[in-house]
Amino acid sequence: MRRTNNSQMIAGVLLFLLPVQFMIALMAGAAMAPGYSININAISDLGVTGATAWLFNSSLFLAGLLNVIGGYFLYRSYGRGWILPVFVLTGAGAMGAAVFTLDIPGIHGLFALAAFVFFNVEAIACASLVRGPLKAISIIAGIVGLVFLVTHAASDFGIMSLYGPIGHGGSERMIVYPALLWLAGFGGYLMVPFGAKR
Repeated sequence: MRRTNNSQMIAGVLLFLLPVQFMIALMAGAAMAPGYSININAISDLGVTGATAWLFNSSLFLAGLLNVIGGYFLYRSYGRGWILPVFVLTGAGAMGAAVFTLDIPGIHGLFALAAFVFFNVEAIACASLVRGPLKAISIIAGIVGLVFLVTHAASDFGIMSLYGPIGHGGSERMIVYPALLWLAGFGGYLMVPFGAKR
């Protein structure tokens, strides 16, 4: 029986903590922000609301930082050349969206788009690092997020109305939540001892 190496264990811990802390911050922020609706409001509205700005922006920045550091340790463990660039681009998008908040719409939008795209690309790409059901889950999670990104963008630009009953806020969460939930599972996978065959 071969156990996880130190780099893989550290990556697992960091990548598990990333979605846990961010989703808790999202839930707490949505409960705290006056008049906030997960159906109507964008996720990033929490970053420009006085009651929740500090919580959301610090949590989003931390998510990006954890992704970069976790990606570094994942690269050290697996040695695949694509790992670090993908994880750095994802983390930079999240950190940039936290620093340049929604009241700076152009720059915020570019960083948020990078985070939306690369969190889901990350899920699909990491399917090559796992085996068993998590391989399929990784691909499905990433595809779901990217499909909702396309339909969300089409709705935002007025090409067609595809939000449906979940609204703008729900549609945006469907871009983010599958990747976050996958990331928690992937982090757990990395922390668990496994056999020599992979």
